[in-house]
Amino acid sequence: MSGDIHARVQGKGPETVVLLHGFGGHHDVWYDIQPALAVGARVLAYDLPGHGRSLGYPGAGPAHVAAKAILADLAARGIARAHFSGHSMGGAIAVLAALRSPDMVASLTLLAPGGFGAEINFELLRRYAAATNADDLRTCMDEMSAPGFTMPTKYVAGLVATRGVAGQRDKLIEIAALITKGDKQGEIPRDTLASLAMPARVIWGTEDTVLPYSQTEGLPANLPLETLPGKGHMLLEEARETVIRSIRKALRS
Repeated sequence: MSGDIHARVQGKGPETVVLLHGFGGHHDVWYDIQPALAVGARVLAYDLPGHGRSLGYPGAGPAHVAAKAILADLAARGIARAHFSGHSMGGAIAVLAALRSPDMVASLTLLAPGGFGAEINFELLRRYAAATNADDLRTCMDEMSAPGFTMPTKYVAGLVATRGVAGQRDKLIEIAALITKGDKQGEIPRDTLASLAMPARVIWGTEDTVLPYSQTEGLPANLPLETLPGKGHMLLEEARETVIRSIRKALRS
């Protein structure tokens, strides 16, 4: 197994699930989701390159580097095929992994994925990258959520602990500048998305303040959309049961 990328592993079973967090997160954002999926399946919640315990991964930043890193780590573990679920930047990385090695990706569950349109809330993401104390992080996380949703303290505390690691803040600022270059994000063309052959599903909240719901327009037929009215960008916390149900459905596919 790679010594440069970290994954928390739970459960055993014939199927494997890969969980990829969004920008600025870490594997523990799946804390209330991973155990539910680990009943009858092996579930790996990764720290993406440049994040958490994968902070020192060489060349961390670009999504394609992360996709290659995840695929290489799975191969090193002897895992030939897995169901991928990714939130935000993690969704873009899951798509790139599927495009790179389609035989290794059994299904895709994409939660407000990055790369589906150029628009991105660059100002909020850059503030989020630079935040280190609980008040600033909570403010950013609440702004990413739907109006009226307050981020649970345990998730804020988890980020505070991760941001306290030497070099983490600087790395996130660097990655934020990369993914919001020109105040836009990179796009995965619709015809490229249409080439994905594995079962896939896109889930998006109508009140997303980071990646607008309008980016669901014109999705190819192979990417059916589940709309979550009144939900924001932080779907792991705002719509936990929906996320669990959708990934379980992918496992059955």
